[in-house]
Amino acid sequence: MSANSAESTGRLDVVLVKGGRTKIRYAAELLADDGTRITVRAPWAGDVTRDFGFVRFESGDIFTEYYWRDRWYAVKEVRDSTGTLKGWYTDITRPAVLSGTELVVEDLDLDLWRSADGRTVLRLDEDEFAESGLLETDPDAASAAVAALDELELLAREGDFEALLA
Repeated sequence: MSANSAESTGRLDVVLVKGGRTKIRYAAELLADDGTRITVRAPWAGDVTRDFGFVRFESGDIFTEYYWRDRWYAVKEVRDSTGTLKGWYTDITRPAVLSGTELVVEDLDLDLWRSADGRTVLRLDEDEFAESGLLETDPDAASAAVAALDELELLAREGDFEALLA
C-alpha cells in the first residue's frame, strides 16, 4: 500500500483535531480505502449518551464513517444497536490525512444533520464557526468550509445524498 494508505491491519485510529488540539481519538475498523475515500466503522466513542435534541448518540450505536482526501467534509452514518438507521451526521473538515494507521481530520466547527427519513436537515454550529476566527485567519479555508456545508445541505434536501456513500 502507498504511504498515504492504511496498513493491512484493518484497524486505524481516527484523530479529530479542533483548534490545533486533539478533541478525540478512537479505534476504528478500516472497511475501504480507494485512494480518495476512506471508510471506517466504529462504535460510539463517547463515554456517555449525548442527546442533541434531534438525535441521541449512545452506547451500542455504530458509526460508518466516510472521509475524503479531496473534500472538505466527513459523513457519518449512525445506526443503533439493532442496526436501525438514525441518520447522518456530517462534520465540515479539512480533507482527511492518513499516515500509517492514523487518520487525522481537522474539524472546522460546521456540521449538518440529516435524519434517516430525510425530512429533517439541520445546519449546526454556525455560531461556533463564526467565533472560531477562521474567516480572519484562513479565509480560503473558511470559504471552502461554507461551500462544503452548502453543497451537503443541497444534496440532503434535494439531491441524492446517499449516492455520496455508494
